[in-house]
Amino acid sequence: MRRFRKKINHWTTKILDVPPDITMDLPRLTMIGNMRLYIENHRGVLHFSDQHLKLALSKGSLEIRGANLVIRTIMPEEVLVEGAILELKYIQ
Repeated sequence: MRRFRKKINHWTTKILDVPPDITMDLPRLTMIGNMRLYIENHRGVLHFSDQHLKLALSKGSLEIRGANLVIRTIMPEEVLVEGAILELKYIQ
């Protein structure tokens, strides 16, 4: 059943020209310079300090390293992070 759902999602993305982050539950990252990062489709905060943030994703996690990191906005599936962002790491 899982394979079938995956094929349907790929087909929907391809044929109907729907963004893959919607059909395949992928994270969407929008970064403005190295000062602001907006993450959509996260599954929760695993760790937070002013130098390190780790978010759970549907498949894996996202690590953000920097200085003076602050979570400006946090909603069920969206996070806005500000500070000096030095490194992003996607772990699957």
